[in-house]
Amino acid sequence: MPTNVVMPQMGESVAEGTIIKWLKKPGDRVERDEPLFEITTDKVDAEIPSPAAGVLAKILAAENETVAVNTVVAVIDGQMPGEAAESAQGSAVAPAPRAETMAQAPPAPAAAEAPPAPAKALPEQVRPGEKLRSSPLVRRIAREHNVDLSRVQGTGLGGRISKKDILKFLERRTPAMGETRAVRPSVPSKPPASYGQTVTFSGPTHVTAMTPQRRLIAEHMIASKKTSAHVTTVFEADMTNIVQTRESMAAEFGRSQGLKLTYTPFIARAAVEAIKQFPIFNSSLEGNNIVYKQAINLGIAVALETGLIVPVIRHAEEKDFLGMARAVQDLASRARSKQLNVEEVQEGTFTLTNPGIFGSLFGTPIIHQPQVAILGVGVIEKRPVIRNDAIAIRSMAYLMLTFDHRIIDGAIGDQFMAFLKNQLETWQEPVI
Repeated sequence: MPTNVVMPQMGESVAEGTIIKWLKKPGDRVERDEPLFEITTDKVDAEIPSPAAGVLAKILAAENETVAVNTVVAVIDGQMPGEAAESAQGSAVAPAPRAETMAQAPPAPAAAEAPPAPAKALPEQVRPGEKLRSSPLVRRIAREHNVDLSRVQGTGLGGRISKKDILKFLERRTPAMGETRAVRPSVPSKPPASYGQTVTFSGPTHVTAMTPQRRLIAEHMIASKKTSAHVTTVFEADMTNIVQTRESMAAEFGRSQGLKLTYTPFIARAAVEAIKQFPIFNSSLEGNNIVYKQAINLGIAVALETGLIVPVIRHAEEKDFLGMARAVQDLASRARSKQLNVEEVQEGTFTLTNPGIFGSLFGTPIIHQPQVAILGVGVIEKRPVIRNDAIAIRSMAYLMLTFDHRIIDGAIGDQFMAFLKNQLETWQEPVI
């Protein structure tokens, strides 16, 4: 029996996914639950397992193609190659769709095959009074740009408006009745520079398309800068006590717990304690309301070859040092092997990023929406400092906090950092 392979719904609000790579080619044998293809969504990257054992008969969606959830992207023939040849006449799968419609429509039983749709048929439109179909992400983008979604043409199933649809609308829209634009003060008549103009370069070039994940990251970063009033404050912390604790306990920690002792759980635990003292950092802004979150869901940024992903440690306030260390290693390991579930990258309330592992001294991280702050940690290195009017060699690191100045004042940001700095410099929590 043939088995249809569909684009899975990776979370309630996810309406589409992009196929990054097929791990099998037509004619290959595949086992049930064996990784079949890789996808990326606006939430997570994942390897999708085969729903059945058999031979990959057809691939209906190409690499880098974005398709709606529940769309058939491949067909697996449950018979062995020899058996398939013998029973080809009795197969329940219809002939492959025509090339120009293959990516849009799965094969249907021959008896019920419908005539192909016109090549340029428009997607179903939402009639007045009907409910607009869109994801929370699309609705948030619409709110941020003051867009009436009834004016956006949806290309998804049933006229659903996808993120691609609203971004395309924003690119080409002009001021219209019902839309408002910010009034800017008058400026000299000198024409502004055109950011979209083509620049001609006489030397050799190489052009490569952005990966789907890189496009999503770019969209999220731009949206964040347009949403929050970013302010960054930088503190310097003496990490000598933590460095000594780690060096003295690393071997025993590895033997007894089977974990590598890193600096991340130290910083994560200190950040959680600071958030408890300053709950505004565990909030979000919705209209004119500040929404305080009870659970501290700590996002830990993980660098991948293809970009950045932020798995979330849920209820981090309930974890001691060992629990934090286990959670950090588990999520980071599964993020790199693309084994995360979509729920594990959702509902973060505060983010920790550690560019110091690459040697960075400090930077100005961008807030992960709809959060209101992100903590960055620079490289921990020995530097000469003044202690008791004498030069001493200490293990130092810069801590940088970017926060949303719409609801957090500079004084609160600096108080948060002073508390965090003290937590790290006077570390006392046992690691085992």
